[in-house]
Amino acid sequence: MKPLVLPGVYAPQDDTALLAGALSDEPLAPDALVLDVGTGSGALALVAARRGARVTAVDVSRRAVYAARLNAWRAGLRIRALRGNLFTPVAGETFDLVLANPPYVPTPHGHQEPRGRARAWDAGHDGRLVLDRICGQAPKLLRPGGVLLLVHSVLSGPERTLEQLRAAGLTPEVADRRWVAFGPVLRERRAWLRERGLLADDPDMGEKEELVVIRAVRQR
Repeated sequence: MKPLVLPGVYAPQDDTALLAGALSDEPLAPDALVLDVGTGSGALALVAARRGARVTAVDVSRRAVYAARLNAWRAGLRIRALRGNLFTPVAGETFDLVLANPPYVPTPHGHQEPRGRARAWDAGHDGRLVLDRICGQAPKLLRPGGVLLLVHSVLSGPERTLEQLRAAGLTPEVADRRWVAFGPVLRERRAWLRERGLLADDPDMGEKEELVVIRAVRQR
């Protein structure tokens, strides 16, 4: 069943599908505790719930939380959907698996607080406004042997993500990667991204960006 997407809520896209594939490949024990942070419509939370996990979905958007609850009800699945900023609603809890498809698009308006739908993709001048927070905070929420699955664009520096997760005591790797066509936001910003050296001026590549899934494990 295709998730219902309310106005202003991030619709499942290529990054969602890539992370869903990684989630499908991830071993999950019965009743595993899963956190989907930045859940949007709840698409990833529902994939985990279908596998028998006990899922908590978090989003800063009130509409997203409502959409996730509504989609779970439509699918006959149970999830706990909470509104709040990143990990604040689950402070003090730990999980077997944390999923994150955060905002990661670099923006020329990096000093401005994103509003409306732009909160789902705008992530500061280098695209790491939310990624750095996840790298710093998510490791504390993982149980021994727990896994973080995180998707973002190469434009926002996967090497930095790997470095920060190692520094936090996890064992990270790039688990999957995929080239995808530009969406409307990147098409609009391509000249600025080229000026910053983030996009190669290569006609063979066309209008494409590379997405990566980073899998990081907290060793026992």
